Amino acid sequence: MFFIDTIETEGLGNRGYLAGGRDRAAAVDPSRDIDRVMASAARRGVAIAYVVETHVHNDYISGGLELAQVTGARYVVPAAAQVAFERVPIAGGDALGVDEGLMLRAVATPGHTPHHTAYVLADDGRDVAAFTGGSLLIGTVGRPDLVEPRLTEQLARAQYESAHRLADALDDEVQVMPTHGFGSFCSSAQAGGDRTTVGAERKVNEALVKDVDTFVADLLAGLEDVPAYYAHMGPLNAAGPAPVDLTPPHRAGAGEIASRLAAGEWVVDLRSRTAFAGGHVAGAYNFEADGEPATYLAWLIPWGKPVTLLGETAAQVSRAQRELVRVGIDRPAAAATGEPASWVTGGRTQLSSFPRENFAGLAAVRERGAGVVVLDVRRDSERSGGYIEGSVHIPVHELHERSGEVPAGTVWVHCASGMRAAIAASLLDAEGRDVVAVDDGFDAAAEAGLSIAGDRH
Repeated sequence: MFFIDTIETEGLGNRGYLAGGRDRAAAVDPSRDIDRVMASAARRGVAIAYVVETHVHNDYISGGLELAQVTGARYVVPAAAQVAFERVPIAGGDALGVDEGLMLRAVATPGHTPHHTAYVLADDGRDVAAFTGGSLLIGTVGRPDLVEPRLTEQLARAQYESAHRLADALDDEVQVMPTHGFGSFCSSAQAGGDRTTVGAERKVNEALVKDVDTFVADLLAGLEDVPAYYAHMGPLNAAGPAPVDLTPPHRAGAGEIASRLAAGEWVVDLRSRTAFAGGHVAGAYNFEADGEPATYLAWLIPWGKPVTLLGETAAQVSRAQRELVRVGIDRPAAAATGEPASWVTGGRTQLSSFPRENFAGLAAVRERGAGVVVLDVRRDSERSGGYIEGSVHIPVHELHERSGEVPAGTVWVHCASGMRAAIAASLLDAEGRDVVAVDDGFDAAAEAGLSIAGDRH
């Protein structure tokens, strides 16, 4: 008998796996907080014999090296990957004996990266699951543009061939277990569902139902912006990430928070956007702990800038700290918990607030003839489906560098649902702008009577 445990990292849209038998197991693409994998192994009562990587990751820091060092497992990395540490190189056709009757077989699947390798799990000679990393995903494939722009089309064609190589070699009932594709920006498109099989993918996957030229053209046309922090992930993984430290950060008082703001450091408020808008430390930024703080904070913050975390509870800070180490923000400079009133000095720092509204409120303001600025912070692909007539467009991940382009006046900022609007509103509020955060679904804009331009539907 075999088992497969899924270790999900929701904030980044990724999954790792622990696959094994009665005594031993292999960890596949582990995230940096390795305690989750170790806890899974402890519950199963198995030793981790192998830690295997499908590729050198561009979207998160791997915990593979530390997990192998802590457990004594053999660290298996594709042979063609250029890394600076000792590893067991593996190539297509190689196999690993995980436990009695349980084998992992490597399949060369270049495309997401040139060295990408998938692993097929066989139980007593029968293929049961394929750990496909960033190759064959649910309904789509991993994006091919994260390595080198000049290689993108070549890798897209390789991705097509790799998807077919897997599909041709495996039976319909084999489970497809990708690392990316659950909201990850490493996926070339967002697909629904969280489980699939080779047979299901034969019917719907872009790489398996289109001819190669159509597939490549559509894939390249649909690629979104790459999060800025991705540029640091690959090099850090290739060099060998340092062990993670999740001990509580230094506790900051109001005076230290003021000093850190004055020094130009980032002070990040993890509370809900509702709570933040109602009152916060002037100059702080809002990245909700229940949103995607790792993705968007890592995308926007200048790399290496010290960050102080403010949260309602120590548990809230701890959760955010865990998410941030996964993307290379290793140690917060400091942290504080409690209420905003305890985070200000009354002299050097004050409390600030701004209103929240919906699209009906924006429509009413426009009807009165008030000269407000409407700022759309969605991605280009979202805006292409329709936007509020007369709105200014700056994607949230570009706003910190382009805030000077926002026209004078009160800024009503919106996204598709409210989370990114809250981030953008906090950035502008920290600069002293008058802002209103539109906390509403974009579908409500037309319902409120706002004129929608460029609507393709």
